[in-house]
Amino acid sequence: MTREFAAGNYRFIPSVFQYSAGATADPGYEIERVRFDRLVPLAEGFALAAKFIREAGRPLTAFCACELRSPAAFTEEGFRNFNLHYVKTLSEWSIFDGTTNPVARSNVCPEIDPPAEPSFHAFSFTRPTRSSTPSFVIAGGAEAREGSGSYVERTVRYRDLSPEGITEKVRFTTSQMESRLSAFGFGWKETTAVQAYSIRDFHHALADELVRRGALRSGLTWHFARPPVVDLEFEMDCRRVMREVVI
Repeated sequence: MTREFAAGNYRFIPSVFQYSAGATADPGYEIERVRFDRLVPLAEGFALAAKFIREAGRPLTAFCACELRSPAAFTEEGFRNFNLHYVKTLSEWSIFDGTTNPVARSNVCPEIDPPAEPSFHAFSFTRPTRSSTPSFVIAGGAEAREGSGSYVERTVRYRDLSPEGITEKVRFTTSQMESRLSAFGFGWKETTAVQAYSIRDFHHALADELVRRGALRSGLTWHFARPPVVDLEFEMDCRRVMREVVI
């Protein structure tokens, strides 16, 4: 089930208070992705994103996705505290209403040379277009089942780093991406980019769990980074975006 965020000209897949599971632009609009040439601390990143969006002639409510980098994986309590801080800006931008958040997100932790504080890697926003080509951003997802309960309870093959355990984690995460894509009526064939985040060797699962399923039609960008919560090992996100810039 998807919901409309009319103020931003996009639909989204409802998820948890800190992010949605994905966003897709309304007809007559497209998503543009803007990547920072260097990581930018969170507050500065929000300020630069606001400047860029306004200069494009768009309201701040057009902000529809972001990609963050954090110093290290959080505990469950630490992750919640970070998210409560993160959504304050979205509230000020009239995006987060205190319950529902339409903005898709990934937030991962570089294993080598991490930032000193939570930082922006990229953000996306909607803008008018004459093209009828759809565009979307699917939020980052790891090997944790949705629903109530702790991450320990919901994590697939918790702390299992065997080849079989990693394969099952990759399989679950790939299926999660497929479910989110299908919620918008899309599949792997529509994606223009797929990203994976892990410090584990998942090459043995690549052919069967990604390539044969069509996930790598545009290749794979692998970031040597951990998912944002301790003991999660594999995360993915994907998108269809025709316009991308680096600033």
